[in-house]
Amino acid sequence: MKRSPLTIAIGAALIVIFALLLFMYQVRKSEVAVITRFGKVDRVNDKPGAGFRLPWPIENVYKLDQRIQNFDTTLDTATLPDQNIISLKAYVGWRIEDPSEFFPKFDNGSISSAEQTLETIVRTAKNVVAGRHPFSDFVSADPTGMKYSEIESQILAQVESTVQNQHYGLAIKFVHIDQIALPDSVTTTVFERMTSERDFYVKKITAEGDESAAKIKADADKTAAVTMADANSLALELKGQGEADMIQSLQILQKNPELATFNMKIDALTELLREHTTLVLDPSMPPLNLLQQGVTNNPARHPAQ
Repeated sequence: MKRSPLTIAIGAALIVIFALLLFMYQVRKSEVAVITRFGKVDRVNDKPGAGFRLPWPIENVYKLDQRIQNFDTTLDTATLPDQNIISLKAYVGWRIEDPSEFFPKFDNGSISSAEQTLETIVRTAKNVVAGRHPFSDFVSADPTGMKYSEIESQILAQVESTVQNQHYGLAIKFVHIDQIALPDSVTTTVFERMTSERDFYVKKITAEGDESAAKIKADADKTAAVTMADANSLALELKGQGEADMIQSLQILQKNPELATFNMKIDALTELLREHTTLVLDPSMPPLNLLQQGVTNNPARHPAQ
């Protein structure tokens, strides 16, 4: 029985696909491939794209995620040097750095197995570092007194040292304190201590405010005194100048009594006519006699004969 060309082509294509599945594998950008030969690591391929392999059971390909992994540790209790008890929970970030070392250490590159081991290492590091710090480094009414960054850096250094010594083939990217918890027996003491510290800072701030207020008041009083002295000096200067002008004017009026009398009459007349007032007075009385003289001396009222 003759087979059709289509059947032959489909069969050939299936054979090619099957061969590709046996001899080829694909690596993504976020992955690294570990190729084992008879169960032992033979090579590592971290280049994205297709790769060549021998068919199973000679070689197997295991793909590991090279992105940063993260997990939360449990809330573990630690005893501080001042005999206080505190519970810490950490947030850890890590990634595979050397697949050839990582793969045989953790059940053919198991992420969960690696995180279980890391959690134990982080727990030990938390206890060691916490044993170096007093309670005030973790909980304090003064934010500047807490040392979270320093504690996190010390935990990170402790974990990195253990991981490197054990040749786990991974890198720790960060360790952050995610949660702090206190036993009920410690909570009351902590609140009392924080209240006492807060009262201390309130009194300190109040005292600093009073000191600043006193300084501001003293500066204001000094400025006011200087201003008043300058004003009094200027007033005395103006008064002296006015008295000098007055003496000069009196000297002029003493030399001309008629001018002085005239000025006095003008001033009196100005005061009388300052408001809208009707006065009935003898026109011969000073200073109204000035008006009479003005009429008498006006040429328009006395035409020439």
